[in-house]
Amino acid sequence: MELRDITMDDLPLYEGFLSDPIMMAELGGPLPRAGLREKLRGIVSDVEAGRIWYFVILMDGAPAGTVCVWDHHWNGEPINEIGWMVGPDFQGRGLASEAVRAVLERARAEGRWDVIHAFPGVTNGPSNAICRKAGFVKLGEVDFEYSARPLRCNHWRADVRSVAA
Repeated sequence: MELRDITMDDLPLYEGFLSDPIMMAELGGPLPRAGLREKLRGIVSDVEAGRIWYFVILMDGAPAGTVCVWDHHWNGEPINEIGWMVGPDFQGRGLASEAVRAVLERARAEGRWDVIHAFPGVTNGPSNAICRKAGFVKLGEVDFEYSARPLRCNHWRADVRSVAA
């Protein structure tokens, strides 16, 4: 498994994931393709400027998924959030777990992000297991909004200022 920065060349992967009903089942359903090119352009710009991390997960050189960390406001407070997706052909191989651990380790090594939050849906067993395995602490269930869609999520938190478990 390798991680590399996302680029505009990854538009087919990005659009494919976000517009796929299966990939987006836990996130309120597929997003329309309209506007995704512009959204990715903004993400690539933020990656190039060092404001966020947005990686493509590679398996034997093939794009298998994404993992990203960004900051935003939640409940009136600034937070850092991590999210990930792995394509159906690559699921069940531990790639997301490995990618999340690699990102947390990099954040610790670089002294970046301090605390990282994750909000997988309460029914998303695999993503909640990834949080548990990666050393996140579950804070409880919350209502969370993703792309203007209300979701019931588990709220997980990892303090990356501390030493790795």
